[in-house]
Amino acid sequence: MASTVLLSLDLAGTFAFALNGALTALRATHLDIVGVVTLGMITALGGGTIRDVFLDSLPPATFVDGRYLAVAAGGGLIAFVFGRHLERITGTINVLDAAGLSLFAVTGALKGLDLGFGPAQAIIVGAITGVGGGTLRDVLIRRVPSVLSSGLYAIPALIGATGVVLARELGASAPAVTVGAAALCFVIRMVGVHFDLNAPSPLAPPTPEPQDDD
Repeated sequence: MASTVLLSLDLAGTFAFALNGALTALRATHLDIVGVVTLGMITALGGGTIRDVFLDSLPPATFVDGRYLAVAAGGGLIAFVFGRHLERITGTINVLDAAGLSLFAVTGALKGLDLGFGPAQAIIVGAITGVGGGTLRDVLIRRVPSVLSSGLYAIPALIGATGVVLARELGASAPAVTVGAAALCFVIRMVGVHFDLNAPSPLAPPTPEPQDDD
């Protein structure tokens, strides 16, 4: 039951990220169907691939289980066909991004634990799984990655991954715990988007004082 829920969440995150990545590509660049679907798939599968490489779980799950490729391609294709209509839904991009971030963060952390990695390593892997695909997408469309410039992005992923890891360490491994950790990450991300909250930034350098000519 737990493995079925985990797989369902992973596939849901894959679809959400593929749709988000493709919609972002449509918004930011002028690409044909191949470019849109490719960016959607990279967004959806990039984080999981990086995760599996770090965990030495090769070949990556996305290339072993054809369902991941099919779901990612489907999400990108739906965005290409219905992108103009989807853009009319307020906050679609942000909601899909938060959903994918949340689901990938917790499933990535759980996979790290299942492969015998320690809590700290599992948390880091969970966060990388959440932000990796979007980072690759942003680099490919020549945009500063959201994880480096956009409000609360990596922080919710770290919190969601931490929540599910702590729950597992305390002996709570019910599917509801996984869903709850993903929901926590999602809520924090959406609160940050709604109120335009940002992670702490360095103080601006002082303005140089004007110098006298004499």
